[in-house]
Amino acid sequence: MSIRVMLADDQTLVRQGICSLLELSAQIRVVEQVSDGSEVLAGVLRSAPDVLLLDIRMPRMDGIDALRALQAADRLVPTIILTTFDDHQRVLEGLQAGARGYLLKDVSLESLVAAIVTVHGGGSLVQPALTERIIRGLAATAAPPRDGVAAEALSPKELEVLRMLAGGYSNREISVAICKSEGTVKNQVSSILAKLGVRDRTQAVLRAINLGLL
Repeated sequence: MSIRVMLADDQTLVRQGICSLLELSAQIRVVEQVSDGSEVLAGVLRSAPDVLLLDIRMPRMDGIDALRALQAADRLVPTIILTTFDDHQRVLEGLQAGARGYLLKDVSLESLVAAIVTVHGGGSLVQPALTERIIRGLAATAAPPRDGVAAEALSPKELEVLRMLAGGYSNREISVAICKSEGTVKNQVSSILAKLGVRDRTQAVLRAINLGLL
């Protein structure tokens, strides 16, 4: 069964180009296109997509406000932010608003399809190079801990895995690096998410930055 995808982008040529590329994949079916964030909620309600590809900058309502509108309506679907901007602050806001990951618009078809499959399957994705920029950009401005979660709540092994999550590594890559089975890594990631009180890997990284763990 194909993954149902909705695309929101104000640039007609970009939108049509991405849709044309995705039509080459048997795994993907584009079910909705909109040209502004103000149309996203209605499009989601109308077409019930499995995954949303969302431009971060649009003229009337940007992608971040569209995500917040989806959250407010309890209609947030797995979302990938697409951007041509190396703007760590805006990307961070999008992740905090509920996006599962982000990609630059010049990503290859193979990488885009893999990203869609990943978030559709419940995963998160963050390009490692961009993750490093986000962490560097936030290092001087990260807020202090706002609750009772302490660094010692995570074991040394969990902190090691958390640092690799922040680098964008997959469970398989982490398992090779720490010489543990992929199943063990999956269990450690689940423990990290539970201890940090978050739902996915992306939110775990943001939470860890906020708590001063990274």
